[in-house]
Amino acid sequence: MVFLPLLLILLPLAGVILQDRPLGAYLEFPPLTVYVQHAPFSLMAFLLLGLLLFSILMPLIRRFLIYKGPAQVPLLPQKPFPWWGYAGFLLTALSWLLAWTRFQWFIPMQPYTFFPLWLGFIISVNSLTWTRSGRCLLVNRPRFFLALFLLSSIFWWFFEYLNRFVQNWHYLGVENFSTGQYVLHASLCFSTVLPAVMSTKEFLASFPRLTRPLQNWRRITLHRPKMWGWLLLLLAAPSLGAISIYPNFLFSMLWVAPFLIITGIQLLCSETTLFSDLQNGDWRMVWLPALAALFCGFFWELWNVNSLAHWEYSVPFVQRFHIFEMPILGYAGYLPFGLECMVVSLMFGKVMGEEGYS
Repeated sequence: MVFLPLLLILLPLAGVILQDRPLGAYLEFPPLTVYVQHAPFSLMAFLLLGLLLFSILMPLIRRFLIYKGPAQVPLLPQKPFPWWGYAGFLLTALSWLLAWTRFQWFIPMQPYTFFPLWLGFIISVNSLTWTRSGRCLLVNRPRFFLALFLLSSIFWWFFEYLNRFVQNWHYLGVENFSTGQYVLHASLCFSTVLPAVMSTKEFLASFPRLTRPLQNWRRITLHRPKMWGWLLLLLAAPSLGAISIYPNFLFSMLWVAPFLIITGIQLLCSETTLFSDLQNGDWRMVWLPALAALFCGFFWELWNVNSLAHWEYSVPFVQRFHIFEMPILGYAGYLPFGLECMVVSLMFGKVMGEEGYS
């Protein structure tokens, strides 16, 4: 796994080098130059992609609709609501207010509301998890929790790097940042991504109605895992390498290919993957992080829409029917992103010697 980061970084560059393009545009800070021509909206593509997404999700939806499990007993709070939970909700509310308003006295700080807003969210979610289940990352795994912030910054910078090749989103309100200011501010904001998703995953896991239907569902046994590992690599690696050549057709691989490459390498190395529990019919390791990322995605897009420093999208073929700034089908990208958050966090926890609650 040591060579994995290098592989993921070099693959997209291969397409640029093959086309003999200058690398300067891909290394601009802040990224302001637009050099990808995006395909216009296509109703046919929108309908086909929507149908594909519906076909993938329908078995899950049907499972929840028909599930007849044991009677649900309301969970009693395992712990009293902590004082720091009130602080988290207060920080969230104040940061939201400042992000969406334009007070004259706050103008110098107006572009910097993202980090405190999401720090408040992370603290708030941990407080709810603590109250519902009696444990949470912040209290019971503080070393891992704090380390996630550093990992998260590096993690999201990688997706910013991949976005340079497809330019599916771009930032406004950062035009006056110097290179140093942009890198520092962006790194601080990016540091909240993994703590938010992983904390939300734990919070959602405290709701039996979200976990029991998929705790004992369809069993999938993967025969000849090494063959599947090679197939995943042969599918994902060239796709990631070609995103700069065909950005209008391979843009979705920005979210899918890294996860497939990691999973393929894990299979080749006979390691546990996110799909290992499927052989026992347990889909929670797949379902919960995907749902957590979508949950966080809703708030990312909500709080982004009226903030001064914000992002906007340019998604080929489906750039219509928006919820906030995001075209509705774009929310599907949060599902594989949640799996990437989960697998990277698990790998990091293994390196730290913290693979779960003691």
